[in-house]
Amino acid sequence: MGKVFKALKRANEAVIMETETAQAPDEFSTVPGPAPRGPEPPAPAPPAAPVNVVEQTYLGQWDDRLILATATTGPVAESIRALRTRILFPSSGKIPRTILVTSASPGEGKSFICANLGISLAQGVDNYCLLVDCDLRKPVQHTLFGQSNMAGLSDYLCHRKSIPDLLLPSGVEKLSLLLAGPRSINPAELLGSAAMSRLVDELAQRYDDRIVLFDSPPLHAASETAVLAQHVDGVVLVVRSGSARREYVKALADAIGRDKILGVVFNAYRATMLDYRVFGYYEYQKDYYYSEK
Repeated sequence: MGKVFKALKRANEAVIMETETAQAPDEFSTVPGPAPRGPEPPAPAPPAAPVNVVEQTYLGQWDDRLILATATTGPVAESIRALRTRILFPSSGKIPRTILVTSASPGEGKSFICANLGISLAQGVDNYCLLVDCDLRKPVQHTLFGQSNMAGLSDYLCHRKSIPDLLLPSGVEKLSLLLAGPRSINPAELLGSAAMSRLVDELAQRYDDRIVLFDSPPLHAASETAVLAQHVDGVVLVVRSGSARREYVKALADAIGRDKILGVVFNAYRATMLDYRVFGYYEYQKDYYYSEK
């Protein structure tokens, strides 16, 4: 029996050796082993987070002139703040809630001033602002704020679309935009219609803390400006230095009514060295801010 057990033990050891050889060949074996594993494939990327459309729309798309003018410091920003102060703290009467910004002739910068004034009003503590582009002939506000002019005021006047559906954010927290919208063939009739008058009243009465700015066409380029001026609380005139004709400005003031005029903005004025030496106003403003030096 001992011999039988020894024979069975030797046979079992041989089977185990053959099995181990087939399953784990050494480097000299001709039996192919399992294929080497390559590098692990990269893990699938996580799904992209939803994009904030408002931030994507306004990031870096403002007009460069608007970005520079709305800087914290500087003569332009301070001049706009002075205009804002005159509007919010009038010497007599109530604060105007509806303001028309216009000029005598094209190219005097009234849309640029209107946009800056809207931003300045919205940056205040207690007020919201709505900027309405009423220049249906040659709208500009959508280019200044980097927006599409696919819908706006003309849709409300022609197709009676709802105002909340037409309002757009500007990139400033408390400033909303109502753009001009698609070009119409009868802008004078639209702006002089009863629907436009109702719109001015509705926008003025809906919120007590909101000031509405209307960017209107120049008076000598569009007859509807004089009509529109009668529906607002006040008018800001923009006069460009070196280009505005005196008789045009006088005719504009007479057509609107001098009691309606809140102020006159003398735009694109270039101060000389004599102005700085005599008045020193802007140099004083620039140096008045806190400095670490």
